[in-house]
Amino acid sequence: MLLEIRHITQYHYERPVRESLMELWMQPQKGARQRLVSFELEIEPAAQVFSYADSFGNAVYHFDVPQPHDGLTIIARSAVETEPVHELPTALDMGEWERLKSGFVRGECFDYLQPHGFVRVTPALETFIAEHGIDELRRRDPFSAVQALCDTLYKAFEYQPGVTDADSPIDLALSAGRGVCQDFAHIMLAICRAWGVPARYVSGYLFTDREAGDRSDPDATHAWVEVFLPSYRWIGFDPTNNVMTGERHVAVAVGRDYGDVTPSRGVYKGDSESHLAVGVSVRRARAALAEPEFLRLPRPSTPFGSNRRRANADAIREHQQRQQQQQ
Repeated sequence: MLLEIRHITQYHYERPVRESLMELWMQPQKGARQRLVSFELEIEPAAQVFSYADSFGNAVYHFDVPQPHDGLTIIARSAVETEPVHELPTALDMGEWERLKSGFVRGECFDYLQPHGFVRVTPALETFIAEHGIDELRRRDPFSAVQALCDTLYKAFEYQPGVTDADSPIDLALSAGRGVCQDFAHIMLAICRAWGVPARYVSGYLFTDREAGDRSDPDATHAWVEVFLPSYRWIGFDPTNNVMTGERHVAVAVGRDYGDVTPSRGVYKGDSESHLAVGVSVRRARAALAEPEFLRLPRPSTPFGSNRRRANADAIREHQQRQQQQQ
């Protein structure tokens, strides 16, 4: 499946700030089932963009806007070709629990076995586990147990934006019985790690399909969980939509929790309140992209005036495409 992704982030400052420094986790990963066709960043005001790989292997971009400004716009455009996930067995043997205790697994996945940030067992989570008989799921093999856990969380929580914030602890979603993908992922991570199953947070995008039962917001980023099983390595589960990850999921970054892979974060100099607006569009590409895969370093934004010409050109091309579709 060939997908085009447009991710817009806008910061508005009530009064001009003197300088902004930002880091971005927005470039989709490259892997066996996910081919990054293209990626580019557009920054306004113009800024020189640099990149590095963090300790989890994610691509991170950073830049500095050193002059006064009252707004900051970041547009990330990606084209990604995804492949269906290979068929998995319906269950594994019970010996997988013992294999999870091996020194190799515990060493390689150390970061994904420890409590961290939002991911920790709290008294509220212990109560939730007891009320839903979640520890009884461990009578099954690890693969089946995690599948059943995903199903349990899906049925136990209602998807509702606005109940929690990006920095909300899991107790808020647990008490409300509702939340968003970030909350469900953190709760699932905490339980899996308590079981001794390595689990990591995945941020990315989802090509939403309402007919398939998706309930997540199509105009926002998405998050899910990957668990490590020695027999199959990393396997993805989406507790928000009660599915295993597939070709409609586009992974951007992995970490211990949301705090490791925030799409954008930074600081600014100045005495001003900031307001954030985010918009995401994920759609199937209209035609195959011939551009080969490569690591494209983002270009600085074009000088003043060029952005307007580029926007006008984009509008003309979009108008022409609509006309062609109507013919």
